[in-house]
Amino acid sequence: MKKIFVNGYGSIGSRVTSFIKDDPEVEVIGVGKYSPDKDVELAISRGLKVFVPEKKLTEFKNLPISGTIESALDDCDLVVDAAPGGHGFKNKKNLYEPRNLLAIYQGGESVYGDEAVSDLLFNSRANYAKAFGKKHVMQGSCNVTGMGRILQPLREKFADKLERFDVTLIRRWADIEQTEKQVIDTIEMTENPHHGDDVKSYMGKDTPLFLRAIKVPTRQMHLHILDVRFKDKAPKPSEILEIFKHEYGVAILWTAKGTKDVRDYASTMNFSFQDTNMIHIHANMMASIGDTVQMMYSDDQTGIVIPENHMLMQAMLFEKPYEDAFRHTEKLFHMDEKKQKLEEHFSKN
Repeated sequence: MKKIFVNGYGSIGSRVTSFIKDDPEVEVIGVGKYSPDKDVELAISRGLKVFVPEKKLTEFKNLPISGTIESALDDCDLVVDAAPGGHGFKNKKNLYEPRNLLAIYQGGESVYGDEAVSDLLFNSRANYAKAFGKKHVMQGSCNVTGMGRILQPLREKFADKLERFDVTLIRRWADIEQTEKQVIDTIEMTENPHHGDDVKSYMGKDTPLFLRAIKVPTRQMHLHILDVRFKDKAPKPSEILEIFKHEYGVAILWTAKGTKDVRDYASTMNFSFQDTNMIHIHANMMASIGDTVQMMYSDDQTGIVIPENHMLMQAMLFEKPYEDAFRHTEKLFHMDEKKQKLEEHFSKN
């Protein structure tokens, strides 16, 4: 059995551990914490062992920790780095590479420049098998992950009929749990957003993708506005929706008035962390005009990357065939069941 350590217990770390602790193929030996806050006891109450940096032991002296992060890393096969953005590269150089550890990094890091954590940005829908044999791999951010679930199936279906993708990312300001982070009453433009280059890193540099991004004062998911431009007459909306009818992690909704509707429904159905872990195509907003199909889809920013981390973990640890990994992830996340419930609740009138 392979041993997993999750270095960080925030939005990503808490979610990853909640699922993979039930995976019979791995053992979660613990989580790393860097601040002696309430999340330490929360993690322990959930049956997890908590490890802290050796140099910070005295700060945790009144808490029932299990040891140092350094000692935990000496006893694991793969680490899921769930540290705040930018810390992953430091952890790679100071902790993971010296121990020859396999490591998964999150979307706050980069695959470009002097502080690249990897030469591979993972998207299970586009490049699953390329993670085989890799020691360091970056999991894409929520927006980048979501675009892969939509753009890759479209590219496979229409191939050389496509002219280009135009995407506007309308991003949430803060996550639901980030109560300490103020949601500012402004619409903020993002200069040179990284998302386009990130998507091209797994779909190919020649992908005809044009992207802009803004941030709006909400905590309720992201919304992507997508124009799919064709070389000739565009297909009907029904033809587009048919592509995603059986697509994993993509739900087709007709009556959701906004992102909060989706999140609120997830709460009533007791989805873990109120997450759906998927993309939601708002089918009532779709139109085909001339050479262009207009689409809108919302992106579950806190949950969409969690099953992706599990898929990546299987690729790196076991080099499983895609279908085998897919079935194993489904056993833990029940994505098909969530998709069915969402689609039934927001069905066409």
